[in-house]
Amino acid sequence: MKEKIYLIPGLMTDERLWSRVKPYLDEKYELIHLPIPYSEDFDEINKILDKQITDEKINLLGFSLGGYLATYYTVTFPNKVKRLFLLSSTPSATEEKDIPRREKKLQEAREGNFTLLDEKKAVELLEVKDDKQLVKLVCDMFNELGNETFASQLALTLKREELFTKLNELKIPTYLYYSLEDRLLNHTSIKALEKIEHDFKINHRVGTSHNISLEVPKEFCKEIEQWMQI
Repeated sequence: MKEKIYLIPGLMTDERLWSRVKPYLDEKYELIHLPIPYSEDFDEINKILDKQITDEKINLLGFSLGGYLATYYTVTFPNKVKRLFLLSSTPSATEEKDIPRREKKLQEAREGNFTLLDEKKAVELLEVKDDKQLVKLVCDMFNELGNETFASQLALTLKREELFTKLNELKIPTYLYYSLEDRLLNHTSIKALEKIEHDFKINHRVGTSHNISLEVPKEFCKEIEQWMQI
């Protein structure tokens, strides 16, 4: 029987986020997608996720905002998590410098002024600029999830608090993987880790990619294989 990996996507992404890693992992692992619940309350999200998780102890992987949700679930139910993988993610508060811009975007979304993601903007967000199929995929996920989902998920990013300390105390095997020049990542949080004693396994790649599972899936799957051996 294949070992299961539960996967939580990030802001304005869905199960299509894993479409390019499945060919590399399907033979060995059963991948179970957990959509981000529609809620602005972390505890309510935990309850919804817990109802969807049928196993007693799981391998849990979260991307970006999903990494924070995966951490929140882990520190709330530490006996239910076997190992944790944070992809392009840190279990920390949103940086102060990013808050005003997000608050403005959230206000616009609350007023129904949702801005669709166009190809030009999507290309700016990607490391791999010439993959038209990828650009379309990123746009489709964002635009199809729509205004209400955007407002709900963006609000969550403004309610984050630092969870590194709680996570570190649990001694649950935790793996962080990110791109060195990912401008959507909280690098201040990563640097802060260097100053404290921890058992986290931290690996990075050279590049700007945030959507690592879509842009460099083969490379990413090698990291998953390492994590599953911890």
